[in-house]
Amino acid sequence: MQYTLAHLKRGEKGLIIDVSSELIPLKLLEMGCLPGNLVELVQVAPFSDPLYLNINGSHLAIRKETAIHILIDLINE
Repeated sequence: MQYTLAHLKRGEKGLIIDVSSELIPLKLLEMGCLPGNLVELVQVAPFSDPLYLNINGSHLAIRKETAIHILIDLINE
C-alpha cells in the first residue's frame, strides 16, 4: 500500500518519496516538500484540515487535498 501525507497520524514520521509536481504548488516545493526529506505530522486542525507538518525543520500547513498527492514511506521508531 502506498502512503501519502494524508495517511499520517499525529506524531508519525515519514520520508517523502514522490511529489506530483503538476498538482503541488511551487511554494511547497520551495519550502522543502521534496523527495528525500523527513516529514512529521505535528497537529491536525479541527475537522481534519489542514495538516500542520514539520518538514526538515520548516513548519507548514497543508490542506488534505494537496497532501494526498505527496507519497511517503512511513518511518517506524
